[in-house]
Amino acid sequence: MPTLNWIGKDAVINHHNQVPFRLLKCRADLSVGDPESGNLLVQGDNLEALKALLPYYAGQVKCIYIDPPYNTGNEGWVYNDNVNSPEMREWLGKVVGGEAEDLSRHDKWLSMMYPRLTLLQKFLRRDGVILVSIDDFEAAYLKAVMDEIFGRQNFIAQLVWEKGRKNDARLFSVGHEYMLVYANSLEYLRGQGTLWREPKPGAKEIWDEYLRLRKKHGDDNESIEKALRDWYKSLPDKHPSKALSRYKHIDQNGPWRDRDISWPGGNGPRYDVIHPDTKQPCKVPERGWGFASPEEMQRQIRFGLVVFREDHTKPPFRKTHLRPVSEEIDEADIDDNEDTDDVVGLQVMPSVIYKQSQVSVKLLRKIMGEKVFENPKDHEVLIRLFRYITGPEDIILDSFGGSGTTAHSALQLNAEDKSNRRFVLIEMDKNIAKTITAERLKRVSEGYSFKDSKGQQKE
Repeated sequence: MPTLNWIGKDAVINHHNQVPFRLLKCRADLSVGDPESGNLLVQGDNLEALKALLPYYAGQVKCIYIDPPYNTGNEGWVYNDNVNSPEMREWLGKVVGGEAEDLSRHDKWLSMMYPRLTLLQKFLRRDGVILVSIDDFEAAYLKAVMDEIFGRQNFIAQLVWEKGRKNDARLFSVGHEYMLVYANSLEYLRGQGTLWREPKPGAKEIWDEYLRLRKKHGDDNESIEKALRDWYKSLPDKHPSKALSRYKHIDQNGPWRDRDISWPGGNGPRYDVIHPDTKQPCKVPERGWGFASPEEMQRQIRFGLVVFREDHTKPPFRKTHLRPVSEEIDEADIDDNEDTDDVVGLQVMPSVIYKQSQVSVKLLRKIMGEKVFENPKDHEVLIRLFRYITGPEDIILDSFGGSGTTAHSALQLNAEDKSNRRFVLIEMDKNIAKTITAERLKRVSEGYSFKDSKGQQKE
């Protein structure tokens, strides 16, 4: 595999080994929230901070998200995007030597990123994932470097975040940026049967209504089912839950809908499936059974995921739950011949995300009372990604903390899901860390009201 070379690479390729381990000092006067939460904000150079954190978090982090300098030359803050701040110039001079002054912008940026990405890889769990935001100017170089550090075979996707059209553009409106997504081991993820899915629009509202009805009616599934159908009828025609109203049946696993049990595309297996009442073989679907073997069919029957008709003259049908149980997912409804988005209340996330950038700017201004940061990331986009990739007890790491969007996203996701995701943030600039990052987390933790997906306030 070809590798990317630049002036200074030889000096930085193993520089992470030369960075000394340092002790972190707790600032109780700047701390907020539960000291036992496991959440952490570290102020300091992110290379030194990563090395200090490594003994505690090596191989423990499920998701890393970073939004490093884009190297555009347009930022004015101390960790600026032309990688020309006094701190970075001093660091490059020490590491690269006298030729540092001759480095191009790409050389400087790559020399800064390489040892940091190398250390970040060491934090990931075996099933860990890293996402890196970037724009057109360095995207190709970044991918080449990440191929080298994380392995080209572990590349998952290059997401496109479309943030809005710029009407002042002369040729094309470049309103997007990217997120490069790499696994620590894609082979391991596949071996574990990892399947990422997110709720379809309207699915959460159905689930919330089901939980409310379950609390009201207890184990009376018949009453819950009747009330849920009435709820569907009461919704406006354009309500997103209306499109999922086929999930109108109820069992111990929640709302479910019936689904054909035959083999997609035809030529499926044919074997006897005995009706529990008539004791006769059920009619085999024209396309064959949807399960590859009699053993798998019996497994699905034992789990209550197959519903028999009144007698054996018609094939049974399958249950598909709004929130599939593990047996449904293990059976894997991923097939080129069928639109899986139509059969469950979950969907695969697309590689293009549409979200106006001004939303995050207005939110941060609302939290802080004034404009304090030029280009904060959108916490709703990060919440969506963290919910998609991580579990309720996972650790999320961000070594370019900035305005604290990653931490805000983790806190809000915990509030919405009643989960316990932990975050570790690093911010180099002392003033930003104290007056923006820490202050935002303080306000979010001590009073800023969260909003759930229905717009209702959550304290």
